[in-house]
Order: sequence, then structure tokens, then C-alpha cells
Amino acid sequence: MASIKDTVNRIIALFEQGDIPKAIAYSLFPIPNVPSAKWSLMNRLLMFFAGTQDARGFRQWKEVKRYVKKGSKAFHILVPCITTVVDEETEEERRILKGFICAPVFRFEDTDGEPLDYEQIKVPDFPLMERAREWGISVKPIPGQYTYWGYFSQTRSEIALATPEETVFFHELAHAAHARLLGTLKPGQDWKQEIVAELSAAALSRLVGKTTNSLGNSYRYIADHAEKARLSPVQGCSQVLNEVEKVLHLILDSEQESEPAQQMAVNLSPPLQDPRQAHKPAP
Repeated sequence: MASIKDTVNRIIALFEQGDIPKAIAYSLFPIPNVPSAKWSLMNRLLMFFAGTQDARGFRQWKEVKRYVKKGSKAFHILVPCITTVVDEETEEERRILKGFICAPVFRFEDTDGEPLDYEQIKVPDFPLMERAREWGISVKPIPGQYTYWGYFSQTRSEIALATPEETVFFHELAHAAHARLLGTLKPGQDWKQEIVAELSAAALSRLVGKTTNSLGNSYRYIADHAEKARLSPVQGCSQVLNEVEKVLHLILDSEQESEPAQQMAVNLSPPLQDPRQAHKPAP
């Protein structure tokens, strides 16, 4: 049984891993109508790093007719112990925090049974999925959050997708390639890293993907991040072209020139209408 000290040390270790800014951003938008939506941010962080967005106790899973798979291991969250005392003078009741206990919970991914109300997408067989597998990166679906469409976790070597859009997968795969080239990515939404990922995704969509009308979405995404550096979209793209070329070579594992990426830097233009953004990060 995990102790409170073990759980607290686990939390400290998570902060040392460097993914906390991104994890906090994602954890602020839990799936509605599930027990963990009412958890503290710290417990939702523990859930995030356990690799799930829905975790419950054994009995809670049983209540929704899902059952923990044999051999599954729980992770532990901190549950406050609240007691009610009565003031002898005023006779008013007060709730007092006495301390915490550790409670075991299990991930949705470690259960079988009835489907849940929220949508669980299926990950298509995207082009370049084999590249993710070669790098030891798992690709998994997560319930649609409507606050972001996907993420890449360096610490867990994992790409999570809340949409079947291949451009989102390409964006996260580009993050993974960029991390391999740099050794590690900067935490949070670094403008250069985001432009590298989105420009690479746009190039990959043309090189190996389906023909999609997502360039307008990419333009706005790049424009938003270039603005953080007080640059125009074209200036932002120009500053990262060398890194985009390296990312594309690493993903495609070929000697071909990255001319499509260079063409993208000057050909991106706003769309005539406002289609849904292909990749929307958490704030």
C-alpha cells in the first residue's frame, strides 16, 4: 500500500521531469461528468502522468458496469479526511481537515465492460505510424476535450489524440522528432517549437497524407504563435526553416530536399472562411 510520503515524493518527481506546465494546462480541463473532474489539480496531475484522463476506484468502476482487468496496477491519489466538530460556546458546526489518506484508483484503459457516455475515438492507421513505433512512442486515443486536439508527452513517450485528423497526428509526431533532435523540448507553448511542428505537419500532409483543406488552420495557428515573438507568419516560418528541414528528414528517413516545407513558408495564406482549427492547444 502506498504511503502519503510515497505519493508526495511522486508529485515532486513529476515537477522535476519538466512537463508540469503542459500537464497543468491539460489537467485544468477534465472530462465533465466523471468523478475525477472534482479532484484537486494535484490529483488530476497524478492522473495525467499515469497516462489517462479517467481514473476511478474499484467500486466506482463497478457502478458503471466496468471491471478492472486482472493484474492491473493502481496508482494512488491523496484524499482529504474531513471531520465535523461542534463549537462548545456557539454550538456551530465546523469542518476541519485532519489529514490525508492514500486511495487506489485504476485507469479507464485498465478496465473492460460497458461503454461510457463520453466519446472514445479510434485512432486511424495514419501514414508514418511506423515511425512513432520505431521511436518507442505509443499513439492512443483520448476523449474529446474541445480545449485541445492532441499532445506529445516526452516523459511518457506518448502521443495522445482527441481527433482522428491526421494533421494533428503529424503535428505531434513533428514534436517528437524535434525532441529527438534537440534532446528535449522546452516546456509549455514555445512559439518556435509550435511553428516547427505545425509547418512540418503541413508539409507532411502534402508529402504523404491525404489532400486536406487545412492550410488556413495552419496559417492561423502559425500566425498566433509568431505574434508572440512580434513576427509575421512568414517571418516566423523563415526563422525555423532549418529546423523544419531536419525534422522532415528525420521523420521521412530519406535524402529528399525539403522544398515542400520551404514552399509552405511563402504560400500559406488565410482561408476565405473559418473552418475548425485542426490542432488547438490547451491555454
